[in-house]
Amino acid sequence: MKAARIFLFLTVLLCLGAVTASAFEFGDVAPDFELPGLDGKTFRLSDHRGQIVILKLGTTWCPTCKQQSFELAEAAPFLKKNNIKVVEVFLQDTREMITEYLAKERHPKELIPLLDDGQVRRKYNVYLIPRLLVVNREFQIVRDGSLLTSQALQNLIRPMLKKGGKG
Repeated sequence: MKAARIFLFLTVLLCLGAVTASAFEFGDVAPDFELPGLDGKTFRLSDHRGQIVILKLGTTWCPTCKQQSFELAEAAPFLKKNNIKVVEVFLQDTREMITEYLAKERHPKELIPLLDDGQVRRKYNVYLIPRLLVVNREFQIVRDGSLLTSQALQNLIRPMLKKGGKG
C-alpha cells in the first residue's frame, strides 16, 4: 500500500508540477535526436533545421498533456498555414497506447508522433511533463516550459514568421 501511495504522489507531481519544467534557456541549441515514428519512418530533429518546430514531450495518461494536445489542436489551422511542424514525443508509452490515444483524443492532423527510447528523456532532462518547446529556424530553443494556450503559442510564433525565424 505504501508503494502505491508513493507511485500516486510521484505521478501527481509529474503531471501537476510542470510549471517549472524548463531546462533550456532562450537561444540554446536544441539537442538533436533520432526516433522511430508510428508510421515506421525515422524522424531526425536536425533534418528540420530551417523550419519552426513545436516539440511536445509527454505521455498518453497525463491529464495536463491531454490539455496541451487540445491547445495544439486549436492552433492547428495557424500551424498548418505557416508550415510549422508539430512533433510529440511519447516518453513512457507503448506503440499500442499511443495508437489508441491518437484515435480518441483531439490533436493536430499533421502531428508527428514519436516513441521515445530514452534518449529524448535524457537529452532534454525531462523530469516534469508536459514540456512544450518551440525551436526556431536556426535550431535555437525560443520557448521551453509547461502548458501553453493556443493563442499564446500563436502570439509567440508570429514575430518569428515576420523576422524569418529568429526568436
